[in-house]
Amino acid sequence: MSVDRWQRACPPEAAARPTALIAETAQGPRITAANDAGLAAGARPGMRLADARALCPDLAAVPADPAGDLALLERLALWAQRWGPWSAIDPPDGFLVDVTGAAHLFGGEERLLGEVVRAFAGRGLLARPALAPTAGAAWALAHHGPAQAILAPGDDPLRLLGDLPVAALRLDADVLAVLRRLGIKRIGQLAGLGGAGAGAGAEAAMRDALARRFHHHRTPAANPLLRLDQLLGKVPEPLLPVRARLVPLVQHRLCEPLRHRSQLDRVVAELAEAMVRALEARSEGARRLELMLWRLDGAVLERRVELAAATREAGHLARLLASRLEDVEAGFGIELVQLRASWSEPLALSQADLEAAAEQHGTALAACIDRLVMRLGRGAVTRPVPRASHIPERAQEWQPPLAPLAPSQAGLAFHARPLKLLDRPEPIAVLHAAPDGVPQRFGWRGAVRAVVRVEGPERIAPEWWREGGRARLRDYYRIEDEAGRRYWIYRRGIAGDGRGGPPDWFLHGLFA
Repeated sequence: MSVDRWQRACPPEAAARPTALIAETAQGPRITAANDAGLAAGARPGMRLADARALCPDLAAVPADPAGDLALLERLALWAQRWGPWSAIDPPDGFLVDVTGAAHLFGGEERLLGEVVRAFAGRGLLARPALAPTAGAAWALAHHGPAQAILAPGDDPLRLLGDLPVAALRLDADVLAVLRRLGIKRIGQLAGLGGAGAGAGAEAAMRDALARRFHHHRTPAANPLLRLDQLLGKVPEPLLPVRARLVPLVQHRLCEPLRHRSQLDRVVAELAEAMVRALEARSEGARRLELMLWRLDGAVLERRVELAAATREAGHLARLLASRLEDVEAGFGIELVQLRASWSEPLALSQADLEAAAEQHGTALAACIDRLVMRLGRGAVTRPVPRASHIPERAQEWQPPLAPLAPSQAGLAFHARPLKLLDRPEPIAVLHAAPDGVPQRFGWRGAVRAVVRVEGPERIAPEWWREGGRARLRDYYRIEDEAGRRYWIYRRGIAGDGRGGPPDWFLHGLFA
């Protein structure tokens, strides 16, 4: 079974406005999808946004989110396993479910497809499901066939598929253009290349000619004959099923509803200990915990806690969760408490005596960060993280402590850097030997200092992809004045480099 063209159901006033999703390309923003009103106004996927707005000036443009769409598609594919034992995603807008031998559980194939449409509608989504013996046939019917089409295993595949366009074979755009130039527009034409009066030899010859035309194409999406054989079931098509990642989860179903905070704290502490045992069995530590509270009146309360580092310390987890329960209203009582670790990371076992000694000497840094974040708010606590840049002021950035570290370029080995780096380099006046000699005297903040020792220069090239072609080189010097104070200064530009006037000098940092 293939389900495609699922989309969010919009309010009537929003659906009536022409809207398109756009993606940035080398030729400017292009449309990746449009709603019905946008399609009616002339917007088409692949069209430039400027061209679409020439047809429809009121077209609203919203940035596309391919990563978010893929994540939603994976969740939907897992959710759709209620109709079959396994499923596979079919980006960007569909997925496949194996329902072999399962249709009778829903009252037949027609009722199964009706159940699919109703289930998606209940989640605010529109869907076009189809049933077929092969993945290619199901995809073709879902995208280009009638609504809720069914191809039985004993039926002739070309009965429903022969009149479909060759675009139903999941081919690349350039391959479709070649087929159109050859006059092949329908799947039936491709399946019967020799014509009604041609023999088997003529048909084989025409297939060979078409195969030679596309022999340099390696992917299935660029080979129409391979796609046709996959659609007819003559060639198997491997699929990669999605698998749900089971997250650690513990819960307490209470005999008597909880109405007091002290009882709830005790239950949360017990759940934290149970969670630690579950994480220990997986050799993992929690980075995000989600606490769910079910009340007697049907309301569900959710509290989320994120940690600076993976941990399995039950007391620390219990304290963090307790700090999020200040505003919980028990109502008539809480009957079920559930704790799940939606984000966990590998965490090896450690010796208990060493950990206990560390706790006696002081609070761990990760635990301190967690407490500060809970007390001050996530945006009030940040940490410096390295960034792949040789420019000193861009070599690090500030990020929330709970955010995962972004991958950075390895091997950025720097020379000696000052202990204090100024927020902004300050201009200075430097006396030096012309044209590119070392500094001998400089003035900074109203005082003139004589240079007694110089080390350098260390040349740092500009990031031309950020600063443009007029950016100038930097030559850094480590200098020392007569009082023993050490500075980090640089000359921006070289005399006669054609990128501005004479070089400028700046003081960028102070050594200890």
